[in-house]
Amino acid sequence: MSRPGLTFSHVGFFVHDIARMEDFYTRLLDFTVTDRGQLSGPKGPMDLVFLSRDPDEHHQIVLISGRPQEIPFNVINQVSLKADSLGTLKAMLRRLQAEGVAGIAPVTHGNALSVYAPDPEGNRLELYIDLPWYVSQPLRVPVDLALSDEQIMATAEAHARSLPGFQPRAQWRAEMARRMGLA
Repeated sequence: MSRPGLTFSHVGFFVHDIARMEDFYTRLLDFTVTDRGQLSGPKGPMDLVFLSRDPDEHHQIVLISGRPQEIPFNVINQVSLKADSLGTLKAMLRRLQAEGVAGIAPVTHGNALSVYAPDPEGNRLELYIDLPWYVSQPLRVPVDLALSDEQIMATAEAHARSLPGFQPRAQWRAEMARRMGLA
C-alpha cells in the first residue's frame, strides 16, 4: 500500500571522477551499467552513467560528470540501499572493509540496523535493514555486527524496548497509513 500518483524511483548526482564512481558502484555494490552517454550541459558536455540492481528499473542511480570543485561541503546527505537480510548487510560490511573503505560505521537506529560508509567522492552511503519494531527518531548508536545474528537481534531488541516510542513495526505502519489517508 502506498500513496497513489507518485513513487520514488531513482537519484542522480554529479561526480568528479565518473570512472572511479562507476567502478565502486558496480564492483562493490553490484550495480549494473544499463546505459551511458553524453548530454550538453551549461558548462559543456556531461557524461552520464545509468546504474541499476533491478531489471524492472532502467536506472536507480545516475552518475553525471561535472561536479564543481568549489563546493565547500558535500550536499548529498546520504544515499540509502535496503539490504534483504542481516546476512547481506554483514557481507556488505565485510566487502567494504576488505576494500579498505575508511570511515565505516555500523549503527542501530532502534528501528533499523545500518552500515554507513563513504563512496570514493565522500557521498555517504547507508546500507540497512529494517527491524520488526519502531522507536522514536532520530537515534544513532554504534552496533557490533561481528556478533552472531542471534546476539545482534537480541541486543538490538533489548535496547529498542528501553527507548521512547517502542512498538511493533506493524502498529507504527498502521498509524502512518491512517495519517497518510490510506487506511
